[in-house]
Amino acid sequence: MRQIWKTSALAALAAGLLAAPAQAQIAGEAATYEVDGSTYQGYYARNSQLEGDRPVVLIVHDWDGLGDYERQRAEMLARQGYAAFAADLYGQGVRPDTLEGKKAESGALYSDRQEMRDRLAGALRQLDGLAGADADRVVAIGYCFGGSAVLELARSGRDLDGFVSFHGGLGTPDGQDYTDVQGEILVLHGSQDSVSGMGDVADLAGRLDGADVAYSMEIYGGARHAFTVWGGDRYQARADLQSWAALEDFLERRIW
Repeated sequence: MRQIWKTSALAALAAGLLAAPAQAQIAGEAATYEVDGSTYQGYYARNSQLEGDRPVVLIVHDWDGLGDYERQRAEMLARQGYAAFAADLYGQGVRPDTLEGKKAESGALYSDRQEMRDRLAGALRQLDGLAGADADRVVAIGYCFGGSAVLELARSGRDLDGFVSFHGGLGTPDGQDYTDVQGEILVLHGSQDSVSGMGDVADLAGRLDGADVAYSMEIYGGARHAFTVWGGDRYQARADLQSWAALEDFLERRIW
């Protein structure tokens, strides 16, 4: 069990995560690309002063589409020496700002899993053309809807170094399983998640055990769905920072 940090330590780590070192030259820019004739706009961040190609973290957004949150997470990873590419699964300019719009965009991909896989694969194809990115060392991470998408990517058999779900939907679609998973899975989840409760956590663990998949899980007591979203009413600082530390450990072990 990871040690529970004191409040002062949490505050210090938060400041370190969110403040860029003076010497870092973080280059962040929009990255427009096409998948099956449709245009998408991701976001790419890296430290331009680091030499050589860097291991890559692919970030998949929440159900509201790629926005400031994912761009900030990408820049945090760039400060740590990674090349971070935030994918766009909705299409350029499609950023729903109503509950109905978010349900419609995410629901369309939940209903068409092959389309979800195609868009994820399209984002991964962009890595070869990104300056400073090592497309042979990749971990995919996702938040909420993005966590579900990352598990979909894992089930598709994509050969990546790892897959990380932050408070994602953990249900397995009918007819799918984890027998084709090629990389290690990390699940970071709250004990009071209203989208995927502890029953879903146990079910996923059973499926991963049955498929002999390398995986680990961290469950944060009292944390609700979207516990990493800054400023949200379900944000929990301790779970946010502990899950980020777990990601750092995972990345260092898998692709550094």
